[in-house]
Amino acid sequence: MLWDLFIFFMKIGFLSFGGGYAVIPMIHYGMSEQGWINDQEFQEIVSLAGMSPGPIATNCATLIGYRIAGPAGSAAATFGIILPSLLIIVIIAAFFYRLRHNRWVKAAFYGLRPIVTGLIAFAAFRFGFPRGFEAIDWQTAAMLLICLASLFGLLKYKLHPLLVIAASAIAGVVLL
Repeated sequence: MLWDLFIFFMKIGFLSFGGGYAVIPMIHYGMSEQGWINDQEFQEIVSLAGMSPGPIATNCATLIGYRIAGPAGSAAATFGIILPSLLIIVIIAAFFYRLRHNRWVKAAFYGLRPIVTGLIAFAAFRFGFPRGFEAIDWQTAAMLLICLASLFGLLKYKLHPLLVIAASAIAGVVLL
């Protein structure tokens, strides 16, 4: 099991363009496919990982590894997800100075921006609305209202994210 966790998260680590939130759908798909944890457990882990300091993908790997195989699983999953980044950074650092002005490299990174944005939006939607819009009830509507109000406050009024988080938590308590 430890080897499986290590390999699974190492693959995720190699594909983690766009940061932690962009890989949440990939982690969720893999967890569902393997049957290691259910959707409810995954959502709880993502919530806890998001509240914890550090990268969310690393926190998810650590918590999922612990849930599946205890402290050793936690270590295997964490090492698996950070190893690719470590290797890639070392390799890129060795060649970055020569490649930084290469038009193909610039074009590739420019082309990755839209898909990273889409993956983050998808992860946010799946996390915020796990049942989708199939069964819209007053709770789903309230969550959507909080989501839109938060986004509006961040974009229009440039509110501090911690203020928006606190206000959203209060709104959640009042509305839900």
